[in-house]
Amino acid sequence: MEVDLDLKSHLDLRKIREGLFERERRVLSPLAALGESAVRRNPWVRDESDYRPPFSVDADRILHSLAYARYIDKTQVFYLVKNDHITHRVLHVQLVSKIARTIGRFLNLNEDLIEAVSLGHDIGHPPFGHDGESFLSGICRRRGVGYFHHNIQSVQFLDRVENRGAGWNLCLQTLDGIVCHDGEIHNRRLEPERGKTFQKLDEDIRLKKKDREKKLVPMTLEGCAARMADTISYVGRDAEDAIRLGVIRRSDLPAESVRVLGDTNGTIVFHLVTDIIRNSVGKGHIAFGAECSEALERLKKFNMERIYFHKEAKKHFTAIRDLYEILFDRILEDIEKRDRSAPVYSEFLDGLSANYIDAHRPEEIVRDFIAGMTDRYFLKQFPENMRPGPVFQ
Repeated sequence: MEVDLDLKSHLDLRKIREGLFERERRVLSPLAALGESAVRRNPWVRDESDYRPPFSVDADRILHSLAYARYIDKTQVFYLVKNDHITHRVLHVQLVSKIARTIGRFLNLNEDLIEAVSLGHDIGHPPFGHDGESFLSGICRRRGVGYFHHNIQSVQFLDRVENRGAGWNLCLQTLDGIVCHDGEIHNRRLEPERGKTFQKLDEDIRLKKKDREKKLVPMTLEGCAARMADTISYVGRDAEDAIRLGVIRRSDLPAESVRVLGDTNGTIVFHLVTDIIRNSVGKGHIAFGAECSEALERLKKFNMERIYFHKEAKKHFTAIRDLYEILFDRILEDIEKRDRSAPVYSEFLDGLSANYIDAHRPEEIVRDFIAGMTDRYFLKQFPENMRPGPVFQ
């Protein structure tokens, strides 16, 4: 029997999407972000044949972006390490997505939005993790383009650089969750700041570039869940990596934190996720209980003191900082000379629209080019004798 492959002659897939919206209204919490409430900066740019819910579209666009592919060689905490079991950024965002979606499932939140925020939240991280972010921020500040923040850069990539400079036209709720994530700040309780607009998003980004202490709060519970999951996903995992590299011993973990959360990444994640669910069901916020919050804050402080600033972890801190300075100046000079043979043209600008080039200062173009580099590509910009060697061998 011949099969008719023209699905549209039998079925209007957009009606299925409307059915999915109806199911969201019935099943999800009244506090959840519904797909039908999604707002895009350019709502008229839409494929009329697309039947997928909008936040699911966002997650797909992020997953298939060039910037997402580069996660594979982006540092999480430990860089220049020859150990295949140490966490890289690509694994981190997948862990955030899984943890946040677990929380969202129990709270009846929109898992598509949670996934999109989680997968995209670190796309703006430059080479060599938070050290690289600090180096690039200092340079950008001195060059008059404001502080560099990886969360703002994530929006920059997804909204202004990807898709040949046109951006992916992601939903406001997705971009807001990405720009407002900050796993470094300790929050016992997060309540969404609802009712935002694209104008508010753009203003928050502008102000954050001027004042790095400006606090940003997500507009949805989904964004709050992803932000909490960011912390949950790294705090125990970083400790496991540090133990594997011999930076700390498991017995070094703070006793009060271990009593409440356990001493392995698995038990830490389990207890923190369970605590959030217990303290957030049916509420207009995402929150830890007092005991777990204190244990988590103590563990984060331990990680900061004993892991992130460990002398071996910082062995090449100065060398990488100097390379950032050299590379920024070199690329800026290539742009000013209009050297079309330079990598900034052949591997970045030549693939972007004139709209992107016209809308950005040379310093901003250099920022975007460097921020998009993987660790390996960054080092390839220098001769071998300038490249720092591996640590923790």
